[in-house]
Amino acid sequence: MTESLQIDPPDEFNQQLVKQVHPPDWINPEPDGRYNLVVIGAGTAGLVTAAGAAGLGAKVALIERHLMGGDCLNTGCVPSKAIIRSSRAMHAVMQANELGVLVDRKSVAVNFPQVMERMRKLRADISKHDSAQRFKDLGVDVFIGEASFLNQSIIQVDQRQLDFKKAVIATGARAAVPEIEGLKKTGFLTNETIFSLTALPPRLAVLGAGPIGCELAQTFARFGSEVTLIQSKPQILPREDRDAAQIIQRQLEQDGVKILLNASTTQVSRTETGKKIQINTQGKVTDFIADEILISTGRAPNVQGLNLEQAGVKYDERNGIVVNDFLQTTNHAIYAAGDICSRYQFTHTADFQARIVIGNALFKGRSKSSQLQIPWCTYTDPEIAHVGLYPHEAAAKNIRIQTFIQELKDVDRAILDAETNGFVKVHVKQGTDKILGATIVASHAGDLISEISVAMKSGMGLKQLASVIHPYPTQADAIRKIGDQYNRTRLSPLIKSIFNKWLTWSR
Repeated sequence: MTESLQIDPPDEFNQQLVKQVHPPDWINPEPDGRYNLVVIGAGTAGLVTAAGAAGLGAKVALIERHLMGGDCLNTGCVPSKAIIRSSRAMHAVMQANELGVLVDRKSVAVNFPQVMERMRKLRADISKHDSAQRFKDLGVDVFIGEASFLNQSIIQVDQRQLDFKKAVIATGARAAVPEIEGLKKTGFLTNETIFSLTALPPRLAVLGAGPIGCELAQTFARFGSEVTLIQSKPQILPREDRDAAQIIQRQLEQDGVKILLNASTTQVSRTETGKKIQINTQGKVTDFIADEILISTGRAPNVQGLNLEQAGVKYDERNGIVVNDFLQTTNHAIYAAGDICSRYQFTHTADFQARIVIGNALFKGRSKSSQLQIPWCTYTDPEIAHVGLYPHEAAAKNIRIQTFIQELKDVDRAILDAETNGFVKVHVKQGTDKILGATIVASHAGDLISEISVAMKSGMGLKQLASVIHPYPTQADAIRKIGDQYNRTRLSPLIKSIFNKWLTWSR
């Protein structure tokens, strides 16, 4: 039987979650012969690999040391989007007067314990899809325990030895904790612990303004926390389009988030009034007090304890496992997928890398990870979504581009929705309508970007997008307007002159 595991708070919903994804009464099966595939890690990449391979008739073993469902279910996408939804509801109520719905703002309050309870209930409800029992029913041998390689073809778990033809490492990543004087002694939160809160922190410091930091900073500010967001670079969301990041920064500030750029945290200590955080901003040292500190300064791959050296698998502590374009490790019988090896640390990336691994590992396929067209979205309000190349990436490849921008302030549905804070920006190869990349800032940018992704995947250019009929009024009409912009560039002075002469003659 597996060791009992407790998730705080130990209410009925977290107990239900544990029962599904780390059952305390689980008995690991006895290995029976050689496996076609042994998968280490039951996050998105591991689950998709195991389910897909078993569905094709492969003999599959799946090993998880902690919680099946991985980061996405337990400490990432699912809980964060649940509380983001509550924060958006709060924001909508506070803006209701502007839409003619009279609300006494003084009487509006967030019931934070209820928000978190709702999240835990939804997470528990969803967890059945990732449960140990479900995967057992799919024909997968599920093992709960620590996995380590004994050699290049045997994995040990729970004192059992699993002989494999092929293996997949899908152990994901965890929050990277920076070396800051006094931080560990003072205490801090990460995405792995913040969803266990039952009381709203009056003052919250967020270290790191990447996607997680920005999403949670905005969420907790809308709940009523006094939030300070500390970013070492001159821009929040430093990987994103600068214009897009500036829109998000302005919105965060409107929501009450205090943003410190070009700032590094040098020391943390505990005082009678809270946790004192010392900040160095371009040589100027200041400090402030917070009740909780959230670390969101990046991710670190989970490579510890796997005994990868024995398996002939090359890795490093910063970037994870080294793979080729076919997702093979330096031991070509062993593959990797998801956050453990990918620079694109998204659930959907892990999903599609897993599909590549199934074909390549079981059927000698030659699908390449580099061929994936990966969109992504940061779920602030408004959202930022992106797919393809940024201008600086195109420049690095000596590709000349032309950029078309459609502001939402000129899109009827955005005006009607009072959601004009955003744009659609599309980059095409100069002289053509071939789409190379796009960034969208909108309330539902994550949904809108899919149309661009489909166009890029199918080879559809802006000319064709202009001919796609969109329902009116929708915010997606901004994409059609981008197509119209491109078509207008094709109307050269010479062609306009010819049209004019023809129409004059034909009157």
